Amino acid sequence: MAPTPAPRSSAPVPPAWCLLGRGPGGRRQLLALSTDGGPLGTEEVAADDLPALVGRYEAEHRPRWVVSDAAAWYPRLLAAGVTLERCHDLRLIHRILCHSELVTDPAALRAATDWETPLDPHEPARDTGAALFELDAASPRPGSVPSGVEETLAEFTRQRSAIDASRDPARLRLLVAAESAGALIAAELQAAGIPWDVAEHDRILTAALGPRPSAGSVPSQMVEVGTEVRDALGDPLVPLESPPRLLRALHRAGIDVASTSQWELQEHDHPAIAPLLRYKKMSRLLTANGWAWMDDWVHEGRYRPVYVPGGVVTGRWASSGGGALQIPRQLRPALRADPSWRLVSADVSQLEPRVLAAMSADPAMIAAGAGKDLYSGIVDAGIVTTRQEAKIGVLGALYGGTTGDSGRVVPRLRRNFPAAMALVDGAAATGERGGTVSTWLGRSSPAVEETWSLAQRAAHQPDAAPGQQEAARRSARDRGRFTRNFVVQGTAAEWALSWMAALRLRLAALPAVAESTAAGPSGPVFSRRAHLAFFLHDEVIVHAPADQAEAAATAIRESADAAGRLLFPGSAIDFPLDLAISERSAEK
Repeated sequence: MAPTPAPRSSAPVPPAWCLLGRGPGGRRQLLALSTDGGPLGTEEVAADDLPALVGRYEAEHRPRWVVSDAAAWYPRLLAAGVTLERCHDLRLIHRILCHSELVTDPAALRAATDWETPLDPHEPARDTGAALFELDAASPRPGSVPSGVEETLAEFTRQRSAIDASRDPARLRLLVAAESAGALIAAELQAAGIPWDVAEHDRILTAALGPRPSAGSVPSQMVEVGTEVRDALGDPLVPLESPPRLLRALHRAGIDVASTSQWELQEHDHPAIAPLLRYKKMSRLLTANGWAWMDDWVHEGRYRPVYVPGGVVTGRWASSGGGALQIPRQLRPALRADPSWRLVSADVSQLEPRVLAAMSADPAMIAAGAGKDLYSGIVDAGIVTTRQEAKIGVLGALYGGTTGDSGRVVPRLRRNFPAAMALVDGAAATGERGGTVSTWLGRSSPAVEETWSLAQRAAHQPDAAPGQQEAARRSARDRGRFTRNFVVQGTAAEWALSWMAALRLRLAALPAVAESTAAGPSGPVFSRRAHLAFFLHDEVIVHAPADQAEAAATAIRESADAAGRLLFPGSAIDFPLDLAISERSAEK
């Protein structure tokens, strides 16, 4: 007798992907997709009900969320207390795939011009109010992308096809995951905010500039230093904030400078120079991070800058408001943890040189930094005599320094670290020829413009003028320096994203603390648990309950190790951290 077939399971297939889009009449749609992208079902809700729907799917299925632009969708969810573990940000990934050398046929992506966005430090303004980020606006904001379900699904299909058919799908998928995690992290950083001590900020400003003046007035110490400058120049009326008029006053005083830049001024010996440099420093502090900045950007003990993932062509982040990536060292003490909380800060020692060592698999360079300061390791290897020489030489290798101390040390690095130097020298040569280079995971440098290629060809014609030839050589060298650094800086950005992505998940696994010790201004998601509060290229700061500070420090270390293994499996490279637990950030 034949065996009876087992009954088929009637359990629904859990979604691997959930796509969010704008539906008719201002409603929101959630499209559940299978692993291969096939539709499993659609749910439609009013905009105000979307967080509850997303929260349910996240809790039940933990899918990867497909969104047109995480900067437009995620803040509203965070404000409602809903977090996403993973996403695929179509706006960010479109830009990468359109230009990546790993994509064999980008024609369909490039034809989808509605998804093109400018590469500049601009990010849509976040809004957590009733309207969901202007998704229903009659006129789309600059830099926006389509948000309807059909358009979003079509772009997702194009991107999946491009990745599947690429030269290295595994690498691109890592880059997509890291870049999209960065989109979530950027929104979370703004939602949580940086704990900021307004009183300490005011104290620092008062000590540096004098007491806060009335609106439109100059602080008293700036007035005194300005008077000292004008007396030394013999011009009591010169406006120090006007470079052209200040330059003329400097010339009248016998100071022969072509500009009012700090680097040129400090080369001259004149009684006006020292106070003028002090005045310029005070003016920068007042303009960039003075009382007006504090009024605009710090509210309820939180500084909430706008981060822009991928805002730099190499993949580094930028900021479009608040200057998070340019907080001066003297203001660092204003970063202060809430009562019963701590700041756990960590920065990576020599991130870009270590990334270069790992990319090139240069055994001597990896050994020089093994478990210690890499620059000191170069000294210990007998390549140079001082740590400063080692630092100057390595930076010269990364940025194309050919003169001065850098020019003297770089040849020694070529002899001792041949694989590492061959990698950056090769990237520079490719750039000088007008070629494209790529990071470890597949982000590619922009192609040269046609005008650049025409100028290079014209300069190599027999009748080209000497000036034309020199301009072309200079332009080629400039591009070579760009591509030399692109491969390393871009890969370092990928490592940092992988670090933060792993850290974010580890922190989320820590238990919530009691309401009595909550950090209220951090919002409904982060007020009761450790979270990322700050990021700067190779540095993170976690805001953690005091009794979880050591656990957060462990998570930071483990995440750094995990990022190294993810990008460079089997490599002996390590990424040591300078880690501290404190109540307030220290000047660096």
